[in-house]
Amino acid sequence: MAHPYFTQQTFDFLSALAANNRREWFAEHKQDYEAVVRQPALNFIHDIAGELRMISPHFQALPKKVGGSLMRVQRDIRFGLDKRPYKTNIGIQFRHEIGKDVHAPGFYIHLEPGDCFIGVGVWRPDYAALGKIRDALVEHGDAWTAARDDKNFTRKFLLAGDMLTNPPRGFAKDHPLIQDLKRKDFIALASISDAAVRSKNFHSHVMEHFSQAVPLMRFLCRALALRF
Repeated sequence: MAHPYFTQQTFDFLSALAANNRREWFAEHKQDYEAVVRQPALNFIHDIAGELRMISPHFQALPKKVGGSLMRVQRDIRFGLDKRPYKTNIGIQFRHEIGKDVHAPGFYIHLEPGDCFIGVGVWRPDYAALGKIRDALVEHGDAWTAARDDKNFTRKFLLAGDMLTNPPRGFAKDHPLIQDLKRKDFIALASISDAAVRSKNFHSHVMEHFSQAVPLMRFLCRALALRF
C-alpha cells in the first residue's frame, strides 16, 4: 500500500457533516461521501481480510456497502431525542461469524475528527451472553486475569464501558473479581491519532492492535462457546 486509505479530505467531510447534519446537505454531497469515506473504507476492509483471518478465521471482513463490516451512516432516530439523521464518524466492525449485530464479539475501528480509536470485545451483550461471560470469570479467573493483564494488551488498550453500581445478582460482593463482574460491557479501547489514521501505515497499525488483543478476544469467545 503506497498511499493512505483515509486522508485529510476524509476528516474534512466528517467535520462538514457534523456542521451540516441534514438530509438535504448530505444529498448534495453524496459523491464526496462515496469518494472520501465509503470507498476508502471498503478498500480498507477488503485489504485487511487476509490478515484478519490469520488472527482468527472466525471474524469476518466484509467489504459490502450494505450489510457488511462498514456500519451505515444513517442513524436510528426512532427512539431517541436526537434526531440528527447521520453519524459523523466511520464505524467498521469485524464481527464474529455467528454475530448478527453490533453486540457480537468483534474488532472495531472508530474514525472521527479528534476521537479515533480501535476497540475490541463484546459491547452490550444480552442477558444470556453477559451471564456466560460472568460465569467464565468465576470459573476461570486465572485465565481472565492473564488476558486482562497481558503486557502487550495493556500497552495499547484500556478496559472501558458501563458498569453496575452494585454487584450483579448471584455474585458475592467480596469476590476478588467483583469490579469485572460488575461490567455490562466487556470492551477495551485504544486511542489513535488522526495523523495515524491518515498514515500509509494505518493498515499495519490496526493489525498490530488486533494482534495484541488476541488474549482477551480468545477468552471472550471461549466464554460464549464460540470458536476462535
